[in-house]
Amino acid sequence: MENEEGKQQPHLILAHKLFLLEQPDVPDIEKVSLRDEVLAFVKADDMAPLYQTLVAKSVLDLDEALLDSMRVKNQEEIVKLDEKIADAEENLGESEVREAYLAKSLYYIRIGHKEEALQQLKETETKTVAVGQKMDLVFYTLQIGFFYMDFDLISKSIEKAKKLFDEGGDWERKNRLKVYEGLYCLSTRNFKKAADLFLDSISTFTTYELFPYDTFIFYTVLTSIISLDRVSIKSKVVDAPEILTVIGKIPCLTDFLNDLYGCQYKSFFSAFAGLADAIKLDRYLHPHFRYYMREVRVVVYSQFLEPYKSVTIDAMAKAFGVSVDFIDVELSKFIAAGKLHCKIDKVAGVLETNRPDAKNALYQATIKQGDFLLNRIQKLSRVIDL
Repeated sequence: MENEEGKQQPHLILAHKLFLLEQPDVPDIEKVSLRDEVLAFVKADDMAPLYQTLVAKSVLDLDEALLDSMRVKNQEEIVKLDEKIADAEENLGESEVREAYLAKSLYYIRIGHKEEALQQLKETETKTVAVGQKMDLVFYTLQIGFFYMDFDLISKSIEKAKKLFDEGGDWERKNRLKVYEGLYCLSTRNFKKAADLFLDSISTFTTYELFPYDTFIFYTVLTSIISLDRVSIKSKVVDAPEILTVIGKIPCLTDFLNDLYGCQYKSFFSAFAGLADAIKLDRYLHPHFRYYMREVRVVVYSQFLEPYKSVTIDAMAKAFGVSVDFIDVELSKFIAAGKLHCKIDKVAGVLETNRPDAKNALYQATIKQGDFLLNRIQKLSRVIDL
């Protein structure tokens, strides 16, 4: 379970395979192969607790002999680990005691026993003095959280890590925490904060236990597209050397980014369609698939309309390589939702933009908030008079 640079944690690889098994878009023939891979994974590490869970969910079939065999091996290993803890407490120093407790924590993580792993990590923390080592325990807890997608555990662990840094922490671990927090923001649809954290970590990325660097760049580009303005995308993403060295390895991502920035809308939509499956079959992005697809379309439609006071619907449809009816239906939904600042003149076949003036919008917001505050004060004064 110790982190190896350049390698994703095995149990997070397993989590992705389990996610794919639940997806209706994955062909049945692939699921047969995935199920065999999951079972091999479970057998290799004698993951009896996880095996029971997967059997209960009908992911795997029950094999009583296999389960009994894995339970026996688990018990034997735990007895050995307890003996090492006892020996360390009796004959060795504080460092050895901590290592013995940590070994037991990592074993519970490896076999997929969430509750015991978390409990053992807490016990290990009581034997830990150095802030850096306490941070490492938080990272293990975060990995458990991401395996089970336990957002409450992840949120509390991130807050705990930040408090530990107030006591003193090294920059390497602080940079790693940015990626963990960025992944949490990505998973909870806070794409703006995720983009900021990922961009801050591009040149210092060492969090290979979560995902490979290619995947990190994939997330960075996707979150930046819907979060940053055009100037920032150019300086921080399009021209970023770290992104340029990797982006070509990810299918469709180069065209997706460059065609959007270069206003090549027809080819952009083709690249966008090519990325759809990668987004849908990503366990962190999957719950937000429909939302993300809408937000990207809002970005690209807004960018197209930005230079115009008015433009024909036909011209816009040709630019995107779609029909007039498609554009009409698409824009109608976004205009009604307040996502696009324009109106459709169906008779003339024209789109007229009506972007609000920034100062006027601020003035209106101030008036609205002022009225709300005055109403609250009046209600409060009546209560006080009574």
